[in-house]
Amino acid sequence: MEQVIFLGTSSAISNEKQENSHLFFQSGNRKVLVDCPGNPISRMKELEINPLELTDLIITHFHPDHVSGLPLLLMDLWIMGRKDQLSIFGLKFTLDRAKAMMELFDWQKWPEFFPVNFIEVEETNNFPIILSKEINVLTAPGKHLIPSIGVKFDFPVSGKKVAYSSDTEPCDSIMELVKNTDILIHEAGGSGFGHTSAENCGKIALEAAVKQLYLIHYPGEITEKELLFQASKFYLGDVFLAKDMLTIQLG
Repeated sequence: MEQVIFLGTSSAISNEKQENSHLFFQSGNRKVLVDCPGNPISRMKELEINPLELTDLIITHFHPDHVSGLPLLLMDLWIMGRKDQLSIFGLKFTLDRAKAMMELFDWQKWPEFFPVNFIEVEETNNFPIILSKEINVLTAPGKHLIPSIGVKFDFPVSGKKVAYSSDTEPCDSIMELVKNTDILIHEAGGSGFGHTSAENCGKIALEAAVKQLYLIHYPGEITEKELLFQASKFYLGDVFLAKDMLTIQLG
């Protein structure tokens, strides 16, 4: 099974219909969570995904709406009896702060805690972090308020490529990462520093020659109709507004 699931799609301010943005990618036994706000385990359980089978966590950057749920995720997996190692990927800037946050909870004193492998991601274009027969994952630095990365998933069985910008202004490194992908999931947080407007998402999708565009991390005060209209000014392909619990089956 190859699939992408939107566990949350809101911008920094969540609402009654949307959790903060985080995604779940699966290919065979490889199950990858991208970002960790709130309580991802509750969403996974709603979708009948066994949280204990999670293999990897990618943290795109260290802002609360992308990483606040990390202590709860690790504690809950421990209480649930996890024994297998969990790999956590992120830039050095991100992982240093994630480790410091966990130290506040004295997590290394939790008895019989499962192994966690922190793997630093280099701040270079198309940097490979996972290479396997089930899924390949590359990253590239974005342009945000703090160091951030976008991610691209290459699904070998279906041949599909899915990219997620995370929080970023339009920039060459993310453009290179997402070029010619089947699905581009791009944040549409606005035109302010560190973010991208829906209109610019459309421009990026056009220039990158992607097949489908999904808007995520969009402000709740703008209507769905307006967001789709703005993105479609330049991009004439399929444009969708990502919704919580939406599942995309690949293949």
